[in-house]
Amino acid sequence: MSDVYLIIVLILFVLAILDLVVGVSNDAVNFLNSAIGSKVATRNMIMIVASVGILIGATFSSGMMEVARKGIFNPQYFFFAEIMIIFIAVMITDIILLDLFNTFGMPTSTTVSIVFELLGAAVAVSILKISAAGEPLSTLGNYINTSSAILIVSGIFLSILVAFVIGSIVQYFSRLLFSFHIQKRMAWIGGIWAGLALSALTYFLLIKGIKGASFISDAFLDWVKHNTILLLGMSFVFWSIVMQVCISIFKLNILRFVVLFGTFALAMAFAGNDLVNFIGVPIAGLESFLAWSQSGIEAGAFSMSVLNEPVRTKTFLLIGAGLIMVTTLWFSKKARSVTETEVNLSRQSEGAERFSPNWISKGIVRLSISARKELTKLLPITFKHKIEENFRPNHVKSTSISRDNQPAFDLVRASVNLTMASMLIAFATSLKLPLSTTYVSFMVAMGTSLADRAWGRSSAVFRIAGVLNVIGGWFFTAFIAFTGAAIFATIIHFFGIWGIGALFFLAIFLISRTYVLYTKKEKKKLAQKEMEKQMAELTTAEIIQETTERVASTLNLINKGYRYAIHGLIIEDRPLLKRSKKKMYQLKEENEVLFRQMYQLIKRIKEINGEASRVYVLFCDLAQDIIQSITKIVDICEEYIDNSLDPITAVESKPLLKFSQILEPYLSDLSKAIQQFQLKEVKKILKQKNDILMNLEEQLSLQVEDIKKETIGLRKSQLFMSILLETKDLVIVAASFAKLYRRVQKLNKKQDQMLIADVEEEVAYP
Repeated sequence: MSDVYLIIVLILFVLAILDLVVGVSNDAVNFLNSAIGSKVATRNMIMIVASVGILIGATFSSGMMEVARKGIFNPQYFFFAEIMIIFIAVMITDIILLDLFNTFGMPTSTTVSIVFELLGAAVAVSILKISAAGEPLSTLGNYINTSSAILIVSGIFLSILVAFVIGSIVQYFSRLLFSFHIQKRMAWIGGIWAGLALSALTYFLLIKGIKGASFISDAFLDWVKHNTILLLGMSFVFWSIVMQVCISIFKLNILRFVVLFGTFALAMAFAGNDLVNFIGVPIAGLESFLAWSQSGIEAGAFSMSVLNEPVRTKTFLLIGAGLIMVTTLWFSKKARSVTETEVNLSRQSEGAERFSPNWISKGIVRLSISARKELTKLLPITFKHKIEENFRPNHVKSTSISRDNQPAFDLVRASVNLTMASMLIAFATSLKLPLSTTYVSFMVAMGTSLADRAWGRSSAVFRIAGVLNVIGGWFFTAFIAFTGAAIFATIIHFFGIWGIGALFFLAIFLISRTYVLYTKKEKKKLAQKEMEKQMAELTTAEIIQETTERVASTLNLINKGYRYAIHGLIIEDRPLLKRSKKKMYQLKEENEVLFRQMYQLIKRIKEINGEASRVYVLFCDLAQDIIQSITKIVDICEEYIDNSLDPITAVESKPLLKFSQILEPYLSDLSKAIQQFQLKEVKKILKQKNDILMNLEEQLSLQVEDIKKETIGLRKSQLFMSILLETKDLVIVAASFAKLYRRVQKLNKKQDQMLIADVEEEVAYP
C-alpha cells in the first residue's frame, strides 16, 4: 500500500511542475504589465529584473506554505488516505483550470483557484465521510475552517472594488499634477513623487516580500508593524533626496527606476506569497506521506493533526521552484498573451479591440456620459479648461516602425499602477486580510486607465466589456474550481488509483488539446500581423497589385464554395457543406480583420494618394458584400440539410445546377482577367453578367408562379428564393470588381503619363 501512496506523491510533484508552468504564465501579468505597457526598458531588461525578484522571493516563501496545510480545512478531522484524495484532486483541477484561462489569454487568480479547489475537495470528502459515519450534515463545520474560508473569500472579492476606486482617484490627481508633458514638471515635483512611490514600495517589500523568510525574526517584523509611520517617513526623506539629486545633477528619468523597482518588488512578492498556490499542496502531501510512513498505522486510520504543526520548507525545493518559474517566464508564449490582454485594455491609443460590447457595457457608458454632462455644468469654464489641458495627450505622428514601439501608456501611469497595487497588498497584509494579487493588480490598472481617459468614447464600450469579461471569468474560476475539485475528489474516493490515473491522463489530454488550439490561434495572429506589416511597407502600385491578387483569390474561393454548397444540398452531403462553411467563414474572418485595420493601414501606407486610398477601401467593401452573399448561401443550404427537410428532386435540382455551371466560368474568367490585367477579357465578362441576371429573373418568376400554384412547399420556396437572390447579389458585386479594376487601370495609366512627363521635364531641364 505504501508504494501506491509513493506513486501518488510522485504524481503530485509532476503536477506541481506543470502547475508552476501554467501558474506563472497566468500570474506574470501582475508584475510585467506596467513595465511592458510603458516600455520602460527593453523586454530582456524587464525580464531580468523580474527574474531576480522571483528567485529572491521564492527563497522567502517558506512560511507561506501553511495555507495549503490548514488554512481551509481542519486537518485533525481527516485521515491520511482522505487528505491525499483532497490534494491530488486539487492539483489536477488547478492545472486544467489555469491552462484553460492561459489559452484564451484571460488573467485569473491562482489564489482564488487554490482556495476554492481546497474548499471544494475538502467539502466533498467531508460529506462522504459524514455520510459513511451516519452523522448529520450540520457537522460539516467541524471539518472546514469556516471562519478562515469566509475571511479569505470576502477579502478577495472586496479588493476588486477597492483597487479600482483607489487606482482611479490616485491616477486622476497624478495626471493633474504631471499632465502628459512629464518633463516640464518633473524638475520640481519629480523627487517628491518618486520618494512617495519608492517609500511605499520599500514598505511593501518589508511587510509583504520577506515576511516568510526563515532568517527574518519575528521581532523585526513586529518592529516594522509598530513603527510603520517612522519607517515610511525615513524612506520618504531618503528616496526624495536621492531622486532629486538624480534629476537635478545627473538629468536622469527617475520614473524608469521607480517602475523597474516596482516590477522587482511585485515579482518578489509574487514568488514569496503565491508560490504556495503551486507547490504548497505537493509539499504538504510529501510531509503527510513521511509522517504516515513512519507511523506504522494504516492510511485510513492515521490522523493528520501533524499538519497543524509549523514547518519550514527545504530551501532546495524553493530554489528549484524558483528556477522553473523563471524559465517559464522567459519562454512561455501564453504568459505574453495574458499580458497582452491587460495591456490592450489599458492602452492610451485607439486600435482594434478584442472584446465585443454587451448590454451592460453600453449601459455603463451611457450612464457615465450623462453623469459627466451634469457634473461639468457645475464647474466653472476656466477650471474645466485647465483640467482639459492636463489630460490632453501628446500626439506623435506614427509610422510603420514607431507605432509598434510606442508604449501603451506612459511612466506616470505605470508608476501609479505598481505603487498603488503594492500599497494595497501591503496594507491588507499588515491587517492579516488575504487578497488576490491578480485582482488588485488588474483592477488598479483598469482604474488608472479610466481616470487617464484611455477609455474614450471610441473605445470605452469595448474596454468595459473586456473588464466585465475578465471579472466574470474570476467568478467562473471560483465556481469551476470548487465544482471540479469536488467532482474529482469524489471520483478518486470511489475508484482509487484507477481514478487518479484516468484524471491524470485527462489533464494531459486537455493541456495538449489547449496547446494545439493556442498554437493555431497564435499562427493566425502572427499571419495577421505579418500581413499588416507587409501592407504598410507597400507603395501605391504595390498595394493595388496586392489587393488585386487578393480579389482574384477571393473569387476563386467563392467559386468553389458556391459549387460545393449546391452539390452538397442536392446530394445531402453534410460533411461537404460543413467544409465549405468553414472555408467561407475563414475568408469572412480574414476580410473583417483587413476591414478593421483599414484606418491604421491607410495612415501607415507609404506614398499613398487619395485616389489609391479610395480604391483600397472599395476593394474591402466589395469583398465584404460578396463574402456575405456566399456565406448566406452556404448557411441556408447547411441548415436545410441539418433539419432533414424534403430532399431536392432531380427536376428541382436542374436550375440550381445550371446556375452553378454558369457561375463557375464567369467567376473563374473574371478572376484571371483581374489578376492578369486583361481589359478586353473584362469587357467580354461584363456582357455575361446581363445574361446571367436575365436567367435569374426568369427563374425567380417561375418560383413565384410555383408558389401561386402551390406546387412547391414553404421550406423549399424559401430555400430557392434565398439562393437565387443571393446569387443575383453575388453576380452584381463580382461585376463591380471588374468595373473597379478598369478604374485602377486608368489610374495606373494616368500615373504612368505623369511619370513620363516628369522624366521629360528632367531631361529638358537637367
